[in-house]
Amino acid sequence: MVLPLSMRLKGYRCFYYLNKSGKKFHGPSMVLKVAKAKTKLLKPNHRKVATSYCQCAVAISTKVSKRAVIRNRMRRLFHNHLRVRLNKTTTNSCNWALLSLKPNSSKKEDKILLEECDRLFSNAGLF
Repeated sequence: MVLPLSMRLKGYRCFYYLNKSGKKFHGPSMVLKVAKAKTKLLKPNHRKVATSYCQCAVAISTKVSKRAVIRNRMRRLFHNHLRVRLNKTTTNSCNWALLSLKPNSSKKEDKILLEECDRLFSNAGLF
């Protein structure tokens, strides 16, 4: 299941801003980049939808796995996990987050990856 539109980060300007000025949190199999939200970078129709939720994106390159089936399964796994976790949070901060997986992450179990994701988000202060 995909993230709801209010939690989804879209547009190349947002990704460029996150890569350029986002604070990085490293883990063994993923990197989390977090920055304060700049709604001016969003398209006008997405500005209305942007709420006080943390907006997220998951980036999985072909270095993780050459097979799109595996990449899409991992993306759905993280989207579902983030949707559930961000709905539970009481601190709704206006932040943008980009979760990038490293090449060795496809060989790890889902439970270990989700625990690492939780650890990175709690270190960033988003959970």
